[in-house]
Amino acid sequence: MNTRQAIDESPGPISLSVAFNQDIFNTEPCELKVSRDFNAGIAVAEMLGRANYIALVGGGKQPKFPQNKVIIWDDAKQKAVITLEFRTQVHRVRLSRSRIVVALQNSIHMYAFSSPPEKLSVFETADNLNGLCCLGTKVVAFPGNATGRVQLVEIDTGNVSIIPAHGSPLRAMELSPDGQVLATASETGTLIRIFATSNCARIAELRRGVDQATIYSIGISPDNTLLAVTSDKSTLHIFDLPHPLRDDYNNSSQIGTASSIHSIGSNDETSNQKWGILGKIPLLPRFFSDIYSFTSAHFETVDDPSIGGVGAPYVPIPGVPGGKAAKGIIGWLNEYTIMVIGAGRDGRWERFIVGTADDGKRHCIRNGWKRYLGS
Repeated sequence: MNTRQAIDESPGPISLSVAFNQDIFNTEPCELKVSRDFNAGIAVAEMLGRANYIALVGGGKQPKFPQNKVIIWDDAKQKAVITLEFRTQVHRVRLSRSRIVVALQNSIHMYAFSSPPEKLSVFETADNLNGLCCLGTKVVAFPGNATGRVQLVEIDTGNVSIIPAHGSPLRAMELSPDGQVLATASETGTLIRIFATSNCARIAELRRGVDQATIYSIGISPDNTLLAVTSDKSTLHIFDLPHPLRDDYNNSSQIGTASSIHSIGSNDETSNQKWGILGKIPLLPRFFSDIYSFTSAHFETVDDPSIGGVGAPYVPIPGVPGGKAAKGIIGWLNEYTIMVIGAGRDGRWERFIVGTADDGKRHCIRNGWKRYLGS
């Protein structure tokens, strides 16, 4: 009988939280700018642009703060300036200069960013263990109180719209930088659905693939023309993004179809029609005519061992949204450069460039990567 204690084959620090703020241009070059040692676990860290405020939630085996509290940390003063306490665990925090939005498992709490903070509203949601919530300048989007639905709230008026986005639970969502487009994905992970926030109309469906997958992240380029998606298939997909305010989109007579997307950004007649002529044959399954990505690239998704040790049964990481270290988080540096970052013991960033080859076809290539954790 082997009675020796298990050897931890992956010593060293573990990254529990990775996120981009509203302005990620300082990731070029991607270098360490500031480090703060709290000597304990932080599961959620959300920055307010380039300001000195960071929202923190404790997590991991030795959390710095209770997992039911949001700490607004003033890094200039090196102290907590606001504390919000809840009855249950906090899964995500979103910040703007006027709002603090907190996602719990079954509710969203919205506050005015003031001292002391003023609670403005509370919304019930379906189970939201991944802490899905998007905060724009004019609207807030988060799961509805029924499976697959999205609530869209106007910040100024408080008006609420309900979008029946999917038939299965939501997995990911993202607002475009201009707030005009909302992209959503469900736990099925085959389709990305695009909605106009002005009237909640569905304007397109983008097909990631046919096989079920776990969507890690959705990201929209700063100029609102491209959409990137990552999943547990270790693939980064890039799509042309339809937009309700763009003339070439509004003038198309086939809104939401591959031909309308072609008119927006592609020079290749079949770049988004994976199955070519089959996509034009009636009565075939719809995935033959769906809109596919115009390019894709591989990114790394190294699985982390359980916090119980190598070979131990999987144990969710306390306080971390979804219980697992985030992978494949997308951030756009500019209209053609994408950063993909992952947490865990193998915390790393990868940089991808979207370009056009000599034959006119667009491609996505990796041109840099680095592990950002110390040994």
